[in-house]
Amino acid sequence: MEALDFAETLARQGLELRKGRAECLQVNVGALCNLSCRHCHLEAGPERTDVMSRATMDEVIALARRAPFATVDVTGGAPELNPDIVHLLKGLGPLAAKRIFRTNLLALEGKSGLMALLLADGWSIGASLPAVNAGQVESIRGAGVFERSLDMLRQLNALGYGQAGGPELHLVSNPAGAFLPPAQHAATRTFRQALERRAISFNSLFVFANVPLGRFQAWLTRSGNLDAYMQRLRQGFNPEVVCGLMCRAIVSVAWDGALYDCDFNLAAGLPSNGPRHLRDYLAHQEGAAIPVGEHCFACTAGSGFT
Repeated sequence: MEALDFAETLARQGLELRKGRAECLQVNVGALCNLSCRHCHLEAGPERTDVMSRATMDEVIALARRAPFATVDVTGGAPELNPDIVHLLKGLGPLAAKRIFRTNLLALEGKSGLMALLLADGWSIGASLPAVNAGQVESIRGAGVFERSLDMLRQLNALGYGQAGGPELHLVSNPAGAFLPPAQHAATRTFRQALERRAISFNSLFVFANVPLGRFQAWLTRSGNLDAYMQRLRQGFNPEVVCGLMCRAIVSVAWDGALYDCDFNLAAGLPSNGPRHLRDYLAHQEGAAIPVGEHCFACTAGSGFT
């Protein structure tokens, strides 16, 4: 029997995926990155030139003023490498109660001024650390990356991140290969035990399945794992998480100001069914259908992207 696609799977379950209340403004400042991770859905890397301009940043800040969001979430690529990142952070900081800055950790090396700004303005940090096994991390990111990542976590701890009463430090983990992640509670226990032995603390861990887009999809295809991986995602479909998927509450802005419903639809080239550019976004609207594709199975497998 032919496998159902994602839209058909939702329909078979009597489900729809529509926009809810817009709570989070996610800003992708470009695909420029110091790493070329094997699992990257954006194919970010040092050679990428698609970087958000200061003028587009000003439009992002204007959007956050006219249509307030509870959370602003700055991501990339490596947002640290955008030459105007401080301008964006200072502009967005006062406009939302919760502020998240995403990092691969290595891009923060040597950026004490940026870290001081993040600390002073109350930005929480979402740090990507694929695993607590050096071999797994370096198979994704390259030789020597693991210990340097741990050194940056210690520096963040020294600033108060991840400490009692300090700003929040959250870790994000993705599997190293063509398989689904372990249960979040089990992974959290593993991470805490391993990192406590290294004198590192953090607030929480988020464990997500790799999304079959970009560089990860290319690797799945080359290695002959694509069909089996998609089958695992389909088998892991959990209808209970659909109502809480992050795409329902996010407005995702690309480096050029185009609007999407999540960073994965950005990577897949599936624009929002609402306004297509941030300058046309006047007020929050609910109810629009969210474009979907086969990559959406990654967000509904197990605990999902909620």
